[in-house]
Amino acid sequence: MSLNLEGKKEVVSDVIANIAKAQTMVLAEYRGTVVVGMTKLRADARSQGVYLRVIKNTLARRAVVGTSFEVAKDQMVGPLIYSFSEDAVAAAKVVNDFAKGNEKFVIKGGAYNGKVLDQAGVQALANIPSKEVLLAQLLGLMQSPISRMARVLAAVAEKKSGSPAEAAPAA
Repeated sequence: MSLNLEGKKEVVSDVIANIAKAQTMVLAEYRGTVVVGMTKLRADARSQGVYLRVIKNTLARRAVVGTSFEVAKDQMVGPLIYSFSEDAVAAAKVVNDFAKGNEKFVIKGGAYNGKVLDQAGVQALANIPSKEVLLAQLLGLMQSPISRMARVLAAVAEKKSGSPAEAAPAA
């Protein structure tokens, strides 16, 4: 069913509102994907904070005009599902994980930070750990020297107090 002019304007404004907050856009061809699979994809996207929608390509092209995603206009061909996310890797992760189990679901490309991504670029972006994981790794790195220093100081204090562990003969 085709949309009237007001319906089209509403779709474009909805997409524009979500694009304004997004860092990443991923495009995938969904031809031949079963409804059950698409329902699972939509649920996964919702849980990860990813805006996922099937949009007519002409409306999508209008929505991306003047944004950093305009560079991907040439990729907007065929039956596509569009995914946008505020988190730089969330959209790529959701789409890439779904594509691994569905051979008919094909990643076409996308855009990130004003640069066009091909299928390999989307997969590379999907393999980057999430922001939370990266922050946890950074915190672990920052705590490592402090914890080592604490262990050394504890060992020195133990040695000076003459603990019974030292009294045992070394073999």
